Amino acid sequence: MKQLLAILLLTIPTLFFISSCDKEEDKVYDYEIMIMSPNNLDKNVGDSIHLHINFESKTMEPVHHIKVRIYNESTGVEVYNAPSEAHVHEMDGYIEHHADFFLNNDNGVDADSDWILEARVWGHDAGAEEVMDTLKFHVHP
Repeated sequence: MKQLLAILLLTIPTLFFISSCDKEEDKVYDYEIMIMSPNNLDKNVGDSIHLHINFESKTMEPVHHIKVRIYNESTGVEVYNAPSEAHVHEMDGYIEHHADFFLNNDNGVDADSDWILEARVWGHDAGAEEVMDTLKFHVHP
């Protein structure tokens, strides 16, 4: 009986300590997004744009999720959505997204319209310290 009591007295504080350390909800990510490319200057149908977006945790916590979208401002039609799996879990606290995208009818890009590039980053749980940045550009025929 004394052994059982001794085990309980040692186990309970240990479990409490383990469960109180490093809780995900206690972390501060302090995410930042930097849209390096494209710029907000007007584009033309047929142009290729290079997407270069940096996602960073200023506290060096993991970058858990990222999403980059391009959609028509007036219709909401989405023509680009990446990465296919938002969960990237980059442990170094920094990740870059690069892609080339063609502004043409085959990709659903309408001429003479305004487009929004939207970049989002968030923590382990949906919406955790979510940060979003947008860039607007116009596409001419």
